[in-house]
Amino acid sequence: MRTSIDLTLDHTETAVDALATASGLPKQRIKDAMNKGACWWTHKGKQVRLRKAKREARAGTRLQLFYDDVVLARKPEAAELLEDRGRYSVWFKPHGMLAQGSQWGDHCSLLRYAEVELARNCFLVHRLDADAAGLMLIAHDSKAAGALSQCFAGRTMAKHYQARVTGLLEASDRLIDALVDGKSAKSRVTTLHINEESQTSLALVAIETGRKHQIRRHLAGIGHPIIGDRLYGHPAKVPLQLLACTLEFDCPLSRQRATFELPGRLNDLTGQP
Repeated sequence: MRTSIDLTLDHTETAVDALATASGLPKQRIKDAMNKGACWWTHKGKQVRLRKAKREARAGTRLQLFYDDVVLARKPEAAELLEDRGRYSVWFKPHGMLAQGSQWGDHCSLLRYAEVELARNCFLVHRLDADAAGLMLIAHDSKAAGALSQCFAGRTMAKHYQARVTGLLEASDRLIDALVDGKSAKSRVTTLHINEESQTSLALVAIETGRKHQIRRHLAGIGHPIIGDRLYGHPAKVPLQLLACTLEFDCPLSRQRATFELPGRLNDLTGQP
């Protein structure tokens, strides 16, 4: 079942009662949807998620429910906290986990996972494809989020990825300079290993820009799509073989150089030869 409800209350009542009446859904399902981030209300002039079922909403309050039983039934993957630096933390996001939620819920997102695990405010600093895995930073106050986000926007963040691709790719700091959605995009590719038996290659990719699906598009564009890339290559029995493995930058908070690396290579994490 997939439905959306948008109503403005004409009298004061609890949010769960109002949404149950409007949707025809049992209150327990409404409560579950609220807990998983599928309910919104206007609070202090902003649309924010409403998680408390017994919250009293006054007349004139706008309530929204985005109910999708398929989305709400999904089980969140377990992310891994790699390092807690107070004002921000470093996480390993697994394949399939969203960076942040949508209007239909956020229980399967890293942002919500970190918020629950640390019981602290969490702010998104940057994005990583849901299909990809790897390093992500989560800020814990708005100023830290702004400062760290600027490292990505200002291109002062060194980002490296590992990608297992189809075919025998031979590259040494090869520059791919090809537009993505009409915007400049540059990736540098170096081959780490070639497997002639499986006809695949493991590549290290450094990006100078951060366009949507940049690495996936660039590698597919040179005839070596990433294994498991259902959008630009071919579906496979394994997840998208793309891993954000290194982040290096001058931290605007500590004023020191910060380097974060995953201990294993892509083939170690996925079990591929």
